[in-house]
Amino acid sequence: MAWFGKIIGGIVGFTLGGPIGFIAGIAFGNLFDKAENYNGNSSGTKYYEFGQRRMNRIEQRNMLFFVGVFSLLARLTQADSRVSNEERAAVNNFIDNELGLDPGSKNAARRVFEAALVNGGTVEQFAKQLYSGFSNDQAILQLTIDALFKVAISDGSLSDEEASIIKQVIAIFRFSPSYFDGMKNKYSSSGSSVSSYSVLGLEKTATATEIKKAYRKLSIEYHPDTIASKGLPEEFSKMATTKFREIQEAYGKIKKERNIK
Repeated sequence: MAWFGKIIGGIVGFTLGGPIGFIAGIAFGNLFDKAENYNGNSSGTKYYEFGQRRMNRIEQRNMLFFVGVFSLLARLTQADSRVSNEERAAVNNFIDNELGLDPGSKNAARRVFEAALVNGGTVEQFAKQLYSGFSNDQAILQLTIDALFKVAISDGSLSDEEASIIKQVIAIFRFSPSYFDGMKNKYSSSGSSVSSYSVLGLEKTATATEIKKAYRKLSIEYHPDTIASKGLPEEFSKMATTKFREIQEAYGKIKKERNIK
């Protein structure tokens, strides 16, 4: 059964705090059998409870990632204070073609995107909550940045406003500023040697030892089995698999170019 189908069926409820929980409540609250129940704890954290039971850890991470990514995409498309038809088309293309989503999950993604467009939560808040949930899972944070770049550059260019938002997310995720440059090169110079190094998170001046080390690390992090074990929704496996294949192809190109054994 598709991941989101379990949610819509009312079998699984969730407790999710912060701005991402708020957006989830707006997007999905009316799909559950039980009415929304608001709770606050002594620290002031807001929780929104739905359904018949709380999510387990994996289900909660699924929801956090799913809602967080599409909430950030909503803010990205609002970078210039308006959402154009082209930007909506870019998000729809990402939902329809870049991910392995079933029809129910595609609808869920659009619900989150629309809810985030007209409700609260800043880029900083969404990114900090994602980092809090996945600070030990760099691959998942990098997939989030990949999603932002894919949508931002889908019109053939990256605006200053879009770049500013992505740089903000990268900083909150605690990646180096050079990570932005590498990702920008990757999407603006597809097929070039610069792009291959960027995929591995390296500069072109990297040594053979550094290249091998980066490749081994990324191959483990992005292996489909590793991603699945970390709680990424199964529908997102297409994106993770694409990333894993890019790593293999990038390393192959560099090996051939540098004659690395």
